Amino acid sequence: MANAKMTFLSQSEIALIHTQSLRALEEIGIKVHSIPTLKLLAAKGAHVDFDTGVAKLSETVVTDALNMAPKTFKLCARDSKHDLTLPAHPYPYATTSGLAVFVTDYKTGEYRHSTCRDIAEFSRLSDALSPDFLWTALTANDVPKRAHGPHELWQTMQNTLKHVQGVTVQSARDAQVQIELAALVAGGREALKTRPLMSVISCPLAPLSFEAGAIEAQVEFARAGIPICSMSMSLGGLSAPVTVAGMMMNANAENLASLVITQAASPGAPHVYTSESAPMDMLTGNINYGAPEKALVSFGLGQMARHYDLPCLVADTGFGDNVSGGLEGVQYIANQFIGPTAYTDIITGMGCIDNAKGVSFEQLVIDAYMWDFFKDFLKSVEISEEMMGLDAIRAVGHGGDFLSSDHTLTYLRSDLTQWDQAKLDLLSLDEKEMAEAANKVVRETLADHVVPPLDDGLVKAAEKIIKSYEKEISDL
Repeated sequence: MANAKMTFLSQSEIALIHTQSLRALEEIGIKVHSIPTLKLLAAKGAHVDFDTGVAKLSETVVTDALNMAPKTFKLCARDSKHDLTLPAHPYPYATTSGLAVFVTDYKTGEYRHSTCRDIAEFSRLSDALSPDFLWTALTANDVPKRAHGPHELWQTMQNTLKHVQGVTVQSARDAQVQIELAALVAGGREALKTRPLMSVISCPLAPLSFEAGAIEAQVEFARAGIPICSMSMSLGGLSAPVTVAGMMMNANAENLASLVITQAASPGAPHVYTSESAPMDMLTGNINYGAPEKALVSFGLGQMARHYDLPCLVADTGFGDNVSGGLEGVQYIANQFIGPTAYTDIITGMGCIDNAKGVSFEQLVIDAYMWDFFKDFLKSVEISEEMMGLDAIRAVGHGGDFLSSDHTLTYLRSDLTQWDQAKLDLLSLDEKEMAEAANKVVRETLADHVVPPLDDGLVKAAEKIIKSYEKEISDL
């Protein structure tokens, strides 16, 4: 089957990035701010200096981890019809943005700090639209700061039947609480390990560093069978070399190091090669999500993940300043479409605005409709003698037409895309009208879409777990 993908690196360039990444890990090493994690690495053959917190990883240590990592696994869901098998085919799985601190209130238009109620409603809207699974998209600003991760996970899991990917990992204890909550829904710890209803984003600190709380949480998640997404945020000119090659090499090295830690914690634990890397905007200091170099990094890292035979998340969509989109505007369309043509299994970013600091319900509708439109360009196409239709051409004859050909009638609907006209009509509006039309979709969807509730006993058990954790951290 033919499938459109962007190839950026040659085989020799892939080999060079791999070689330089290994040199970085062995000669420079990684800074790990966690003694227990350093001990895990030492037990796996890393050369560890406990005084400096630097672990140097040999090629053998990295290769062993690559050999242990599963090449395919599932992101499971409350409803198994939403289970996702990685790697994805023919097009990536799409998810929402993650952990914004602001939301545009779809009822009042106010741009404000997000709450648990916003998380619940945004999750329910996402459940109804085309995201294949959900990140914990918003920060719960109305709960104790050190307990916001479990609240975000629980609000999201209650309001979708799809897989949930957590974005907050603050400590090993925080991870244990989130695992407890997910296990309630799965039916126990072993059931969760068999069918991981959640996965988690765990970010290294570029360049080549791992913060104590996040990496110790990663170890806990790995041991529980929760898939880890090792999101390198290598920002060119700030936390990584400014060049495309430098950003790719640093992100690749961090992904390999994170994989080593996952496999040291639990051999065979599921792990997703992940990057949200881009150059820094030298004028503003922000991440330059619109830079062409961001797409090039995505292309290259997607190829690196395929080289290692690892599932990956290396591209995203959206990231407008305000509610925007539609079929006009070259930069937005480029952002929406070019990244997913990389060798990526997951794209993220639906619904975000303000350079990912905020989310908008209306933007989620627009992004979902844009993705519904664009993913057809990535569909699989059968290239075979039957599909080429030589016999049909013979039957029609010179100068004839195929309007009534049996070949046309057989394959018209299966091989040609039939777009949803109502969605195209919305995307064809100007910016103001499109936002208004999207708001109408939000209101109608939230009024009609119902996610089957969890059992009352589970909800009460989860509330007890969270309250106990809040008390525990308040006593520290």
